[in-house]
Amino acid sequence: MSNFKNNPYLPNLYYTDSLYFDTPLPDSFIDSKVLGKLKLGGVFDVAIFLAPKVYALKNKEEERIKIKGLSEEATIKNKININLLKELLIKDTNIPIQQFKWFKHLFQANMTIQEQLYTLKATNSKRKLLYDQNNIFFDSIPYNLSNGKLLI
Repeated sequence: MSNFKNNPYLPNLYYTDSLYFDTPLPDSFIDSKVLGKLKLGGVFDVAIFLAPKVYALKNKEEERIKIKGLSEEATIKNKININLLKELLIKDTNIPIQQFKWFKHLFQANMTIQEQLYTLKATNSKRKLLYDQNNIFFDSIPYNLSNGKLLI
């Protein structure tokens, strides 16, 4: 990661559970068969990153939606797509989603399926979200700690 983070000679890095860059990497970095090199997972025209492990990617052939904590079945059932996620770029917007989740009960030696409300929204738990004058998200910056206190 240190080869890619904040490297002024490489494209901007967006990290979720994989590496995403805003322009192509030099070919010398990519080879899925060589240890230490990267595998190219796709090239996308549009990308939205709302929170850690919450993003959408789209090109002419496909659309990938990743939402941590939301099942693929619930994503499909609720018709979650990149256009819906774009709405979440507006400050204080959220989308409530009902889904069924499995819960393990070790002491009772059973499992239950329960309906659960999942609220999809941009989160600021790891980075401060920046909005323009129209309350549209455009960037984020890391929080800073000084002597154990959060500086905002």
